Amino acid sequence: MEANTAPAAARQPLNRERILNAAVDLADRDGIDALSMRRLGGELGVEAMALYRHVGNKEELFDGMVDLVVSEIDPAAEGADWKQNFRSRVLSARQALLRHRWASAAIVSRENASLTMMAYMDSMAGILRDGGFSVDLTHHAMHVLGSRVLGFVQELYDDSNAATLDPTVVEQMREQLAGQFPHIAEILEKVSHDEATIVGAGCDDQWEFEFGLDLILDGLERKRLAGIN
Repeated sequence: MEANTAPAAARQPLNRERILNAAVDLADRDGIDALSMRRLGGELGVEAMALYRHVGNKEELFDGMVDLVVSEIDPAAEGADWKQNFRSRVLSARQALLRHRWASAAIVSRENASLTMMAYMDSMAGILRDGGFSVDLTHHAMHVLGSRVLGFVQELYDDSNAATLDPTVVEQMREQLAGQFPHIAEILEKVSHDEATIVGAGCDDQWEFEFGLDLILDGLERKRLAGIN
């Protein structure tokens, strides 16, 4: 009898969970742009058409991948101070997105929130309500926090190309800026940012993220204590 020489991946039963995990692994390794149904099928040792029995299309695949990332966020702690509880979950979300750097763009691109995403957002609103926030203040808080609830910030300007510029060119640009925009120039001269960002080489590094998060949470606490809706 001949030995079964089929790849181990092809011999494993194909299901939705296995497809989604393989898609996340591929995106983690090669980036979200490298993900196609044909490439994913190759990773799993099957034809691309076999995937459609478990995921209807590429958008459904992305939805499932985002759900897997959201499922990595730590659950809310029972009885904890609302601010510490909220902050801890946001930072847990950030760590999940740092593990899966494609995920922030995938989240932003989703047209509709999945049940998993809705459950997460509902639990975050629940932390605020259990902490004494009115319905109106909870609504305002979720708006002002925006994507921070999911561990990232959408920057106003994309400076992701700056990291690839020649240092001489950067210095020339700073000198030109100094004459017309002196305050921006001095900021560029002074500050530096982590390479380990979620949205590219922008200002969404860990220190800036926590600084903004704490400012918002402290402000919300003052509003809560003042009974302001």
